[in-house]
Amino acid sequence: MTAWVRGEVQGVGFRWFTRAAVLRIGGLVGYVSNLDDGRVQIVAEGPRDGCDRILEWLRGGDTPGRVEGVTELFDQPRGGYTEFAIR
Repeated sequence: MTAWVRGEVQGVGFRWFTRAAVLRIGGLVGYVSNLDDGRVQIVAEGPRDGCDRILEWLRGGDTPGRVEGVTELFDQPRGGYTEFAIR
């Protein structure tokens, strides 16, 4: 899954909290990174229910900053990740 989060999501600890949420859920690998246009991108591979839980968290209002919207795309895993990292 790749998700793009827009709103006030840079400079507020969003990537750190996202990684912590992913680690709490468990079973996912990938990364979270800031984009030049102010959005945050999340790439997560693993069980679909884990990805769905991350999307619920992103939309649930318990994130730092202010999430105005989340767009996600599910695709075939590409592999190559061994952990969930902050980039």
